Amino acid sequence: MIGWIVFGLIVGALAKFVMPGRDPGGIILTSLLGIVGAVIGGFVGRSLGWYGPADSAGFIMALVGSVFLLWMYRQFSTRSV
Repeated sequence: MIGWIVFGLIVGALAKFVMPGRDPGGIILTSLLGIVGAVIGGFVGRSLGWYGPADSAGFIMALVGSVFLLWMYRQFSTRSV
């Protein structure tokens, strides 16, 4: 569990680097989105059988999940009411 959190923080920081710009929630929310995105991306990739537990594709899917979740957050948080 702690390994996933640390891994998610690293992937969240990389997702922020891939998607530069101002985030409405700040660094803490971006880090939390990175953790959740890494878990979701890793789960989806392994569930679909795209890679095994020791494959490097897990890192890529975690990064894709984090970038996607960060993008979704930006879309919903910047929408004007």
